[in-house]
Amino acid sequence: MLTQNRAGPHHPPDTTAQPCNGRAGIDAGRQLIVRVLSVRSRRAMRFMLLIYTDENLLNALPSGEFDRLMRDCLQHADELRAAGKLIDSQQLEIAASARSLRQRGERIAVVDGPFAETKELLAGFNLIEAADMDEALRIAAEFPWTRTGSIEVRPVRDLDSVRRRVSA
Repeated sequence: MLTQNRAGPHHPPDTTAQPCNGRAGIDAGRQLIVRVLSVRSRRAMRFMLLIYTDENLLNALPSGEFDRLMRDCLQHADELRAAGKLIDSQQLEIAASARSLRQRGERIAVVDGPFAETKELLAGFNLIEAADMDEALRIAAEFPWTRTGSIEVRPVRDLDSVRRRVSA
């Protein structure tokens, strides 16, 4: 193990780095491992907020209300992004513009619209970071769309760990 090299714009490269020997080197290594593990345990989890809306409820809103809700939603998303909580968000086009694919054996079927017959349709998503499910639920509750549908809060699986598991 070598001592820390602080090369960078404010620190010239340390060309005199010496191996850490003995007990001091082992203790320094253990302290580094503890710091790394404590940072990892505090690291935020990612959650997908899937926003579903009921077209009948949206259509029943008073004139101008949807635009007001959307404006408030976008302002709130900007605040979350500035705070480092919002990673990405998108609004989807209407469900009638969707196509669904399904393969059974060698046959691929393409149908117009969403495949599931449901009252509430997927309208958009927000990808957020939160400490835990409780914080993710609090963030989701700050959006207005539970009035016209629902917001599903789902943890995002760590794809890098899946890659390692399946050797991809």
